[in-house]
Amino acid sequence: MDEYKEVHRNVWPGVLDALRRHNIVDYSINHYPPLNLLIANFKYVGSDFEKDMKAIGDDEETQRWWRLTDRMQESFNDGATGSGKAVPWWTVGSNAVDFLLD
Repeated sequence: MDEYKEVHRNVWPGVLDALRRHNIVDYSINHYPPLNLLIANFKYVGSDFEKDMKAIGDDEETQRWWRLTDRMQESFNDGATGSGKAVPWWTVGSNAVDFLLD
């Protein structure tokens, strides 16, 4: 986990640019040490989520970043071999509650 946190302190600018270009804001990854669990959270502000996610996945620098960071993680999805592949690497949870606060 130390290596994962260290590389994420210096995320490649092109990776961050791809997220911005495709309507991702307020991105964070939290670590829950008792289960060694990573939980990513972001706000999507676009109008075509599937299209934007595909564009991020097609970005060459993002693909290189995933190759670097995937080896530092473990997927919950049976058959997952890495980000951007046929079997999703990250597990998508369902939204339990939303609060819109002013």
